[in-house]
Amino acid sequence: MLTILGFAMIATFLVLIMMKKMSPIAALVLIPALFCVIVGKGAHLGDYVIDGVSSLAPTAAMLMFAIVYFGVMIDVGLFDPIVRGILRFCKADPMRIVVGTALLAAIVSLDGDGSTTFMITVSAMYPLYKRLKMSLVVMTGVAAMANGVMNTLPWGGPTARAATALELDAGDIFVPMIPALLVGLLGVVVLAYVLGLRERRRLGVLTLDEALVKEEAEETETVLVGSGSAGGSGKGARPAGGSGAGPDAGAEDAGAEDGGAEDGGAKAGAEGDAAKAGAEGAEDDDDFQGLDPNRPTLRPGLYWFNALLTVVLLTAMIMELLPIPVLFLLGAALALSVNFPHIPDQKARIAAHADNVLNVSGMVFAAAVFTGVLQGTGMVDSMATWLVDVVPDGMGPHMALVTGVLSLPLTYFMSNDGFYFGVLPVLAEAGAAHGVSPLEMARASLVGQPLHMSSPLVPAVYVLVGMARVEFGDHTRFVVKWAALICLLILAAGFLFGTV
Repeated sequence: MLTILGFAMIATFLVLIMMKKMSPIAALVLIPALFCVIVGKGAHLGDYVIDGVSSLAPTAAMLMFAIVYFGVMIDVGLFDPIVRGILRFCKADPMRIVVGTALLAAIVSLDGDGSTTFMITVSAMYPLYKRLKMSLVVMTGVAAMANGVMNTLPWGGPTARAATALELDAGDIFVPMIPALLVGLLGVVVLAYVLGLRERRRLGVLTLDEALVKEEAEETETVLVGSGSAGGSGKGARPAGGSGAGPDAGAEDAGAEDGGAEDGGAKAGAEGDAAKAGAEGAEDDDDFQGLDPNRPTLRPGLYWFNALLTVVLLTAMIMELLPIPVLFLLGAALALSVNFPHIPDQKARIAAHADNVLNVSGMVFAAAVFTGVLQGTGMVDSMATWLVDVVPDGMGPHMALVTGVLSLPLTYFMSNDGFYFGVLPVLAEAGAAHGVSPLEMARASLVGQPLHMSSPLVPAVYVLVGMARVEFGDHTRFVVKWAALICLLILAAGFLFGTV
């Protein structure tokens, strides 16, 4: 019964958010609460929620201060050279823009943190997608898949969890998987190329001058109706005000991949209409900066300090010198104090990123209710046991392949901790009985990560859709089929290379 109720709870949640009958936060809280009562454990709901919140509180703290830190780094211009390089490649060609999104997300993913990757990628690419009326779910989908492939890095989390659960060396798991993962990353780039060609056919190829002139005309029209007064965060063309999470704010319909997303809001003029300034200064394609090159928050004199601080912070994170939330807390405080020594300026920077902080932290704590009920009621254990039991005995010698296939739905419907510490050891034990080595099982378990990064239980995905002003249901509808394809491509490559 717990198995049926567990799958029913997950299905109900996904259907409601994809049909936009409930917001993700409401669904993450109310659906598990209802099923907790149905299971007959309503009296323990408070305990389950507190346990879930306690387990995710460090993650929420990390995301809050990471958003502030990298938001400040974006404001002061740390990533402008990278952005300019990608944008010079992209120009105003939709195909190049989508491929550039995949490449940028993959490069930034080397730090092992999904939230950081999404903040930098969206901040860099969002102005281009909006100005050319490109589909925003294409941006979120491609970024999530590229990050999912790179999430298998030993310091990314899943590989370390698999190594810990099966008492293996992370290097022994990861290194032989590199060829298969490269095939997966190539698959993401090829998919980005195909999606970009589709966007190019739909929109054509504009020059940046044409795109900016159109945007300037639209902004003039919005100002005439009194909707262009919102202050921005210094990032260039961004929607004004609020979180943009309403049903009409950047959301696309069921055919999201075939249509461009528009949020209907005014573009935020970062201290003096940054988009207009960019239009006036764009003499040719190479002049386009994406992020306003004249924004007052730039600190060129502190560029190398900020670069060194970021390198030290990421190095300390990789070496685990301190807990990640503590590192980002210290980093954010130091970045604000040095770059904006005046308290009003510090308050302004914090306020500029408050929307993202509130949205993401709220979503994390809502997800804590979902995970707390799943684990506290025993639904996760029951579902995992059922899935293992339904595997036919004849598939025993192919348990690595079975594990790879199961990693797609299991890492999507449950946290990495639940899968790697709860399900993988059971699967590995079954595989060992048929001569399948734990290393093969561990490598196969990594296959589902491109899909996992779009799971409603992954806090970073809310950073992605929140900053891109895309409805989570639209993102899910678009990305699931493509992410599953990339996962199967990695599994097939691992099988051909003999690592799975």
